[in-house]
Amino acid sequence: MAGFQFLALLCMGSLFALTGLRQFFIDPLPAATVNALWFALQVLPLLVVLPGVLRRHGRGFFYAALVALLYFVHGVLATAAGRQALGLAETAFSIGLLAVAFLALRRLPRGAGGAP
Repeated sequence: MAGFQFLALLCMGSLFALTGLRQFFIDPLPAATVNALWFALQVLPLLVVLPGVLRRHGRGFFYAALVALLYFVHGVLATAAGRQALGLAETAFSIGLLAVAFLALRRLPRGAGGAP
């Protein structure tokens, strides 16, 4: 189970880094405060599901899979818009997160969903 958690965290960190790379270096907005707020808004879904993945809760992995779908759609749109390298990388990491999250869910015992 620790291997799935490591791979999920690796994919989440890679999505975080790709978002920061794109937002601050490749395609920044003109104002620094707006740029920082937009970055925070884009990585907020990853930060919300991070505690559940760190605790190895089933709900955390499930929500990480749902978040991965958001980044998958964004990566496909970025690839279609002409930013092929970043779009393909974002798509690959989101597919990786989705696959690892579902594999981790299958390995968890019944009832290990994590109490609210």
